[in-house]
Amino acid sequence: MRRFLPVLCTLLLLSLLSLTAAALCGSTGCLRPSASADTVSLLLSLRVPRALTAFAVGAALALSGALMQVLLRNPLADPYVLGLSGGSAAGALLAMLAALHLGWPVQLATAPGALLGAAVAMLLLFGLVRQSLRHLAISPLLSSQRLLLTGVMLAAGFGALISLALSVAPDAQLRGMVFWLIGDLDDARLLPVTAAVLILALLWALRYAPALNLLARGDAFAQLLGVPVLRLRVMVLCTAAACTAMAVAMAGTIGFVGLVVPHGLRLLIGNDQRLLLPGAMLGGGAALTLADLLARTVVAPVQLPVGVITALIGVPCFLWLQARGRS
Repeated sequence: MRRFLPVLCTLLLLSLLSLTAAALCGSTGCLRPSASADTVSLLLSLRVPRALTAFAVGAALALSGALMQVLLRNPLADPYVLGLSGGSAAGALLAMLAALHLGWPVQLATAPGALLGAAVAMLLLFGLVRQSLRHLAISPLLSSQRLLLTGVMLAAGFGALISLALSVAPDAQLRGMVFWLIGDLDDARLLPVTAAVLILALLWALRYAPALNLLARGDAFAQLLGVPVLRLRVMVLCTAAACTAMAVAMAGTIGFVGLVVPHGLRLLIGNDQRLLLPGAMLGGGAALTLADLLARTVVAPVQLPVGVITALIGVPCFLWLQARGRS
């Protein structure tokens, strides 16, 4: 525990600093001491929910990525690569279209559609590669490659569904749907639900972190030590899918957070899940909060989609981490 505390305290401090910076600064500039009380109250009422939304989405994506990586024992596994994000986005967009057609509020259809899409993506992925999962302990490299390739193909299929949904969407809603798809953190209505999901996911992660440490060393090793591997896999998948679905429902498809943050922390602090999983949540939340701050300020007063910022930063960061890992 003494080894964990400095790392967690550092990540917690970084999280608090990122939230403070996001609340004080934005597309209209930073708050000044001379600002009126009404101006301060107005800006904080807009910026604080957005900052908390960014933190919650980043934490959910990073936790989901860390769980997928330990499950598949592959640092390239994340919700985006394996199709969970694509399935959630496709489900949400199709639910939006159905709500528009039926005259229902679009906002009420987004979360159920994203949850259903994530569940379909998860069932398709592990239904198609169930044979590979059985042999994961025998030939981990080949089985992991099959899982990744299947996930990439599913992501491509869901991408086609997303394109189809956008092509038939009404012109009046098309721009909003596209902006949401590439990263929109303006809607904080699902923040309480996402916070509840994150708290439950964190409690579960802390409870099963020792078993995940054993699973990371191989299925056979974990089974010899009494870990219920199949049940643990199902719980990992359900937790990752729920976190991904809530993140997508709130902010669209934001890539690289679930890939780069857990991978980078693993290189820096090791692969102990007792530290990595809560650390990934704090690091992912801080990373996306800072990325959103850049999206709001780099070309202010114009606000960029946060997914563009995470991609522009995530690609070189991941390449650098890969080079550092090889060296």
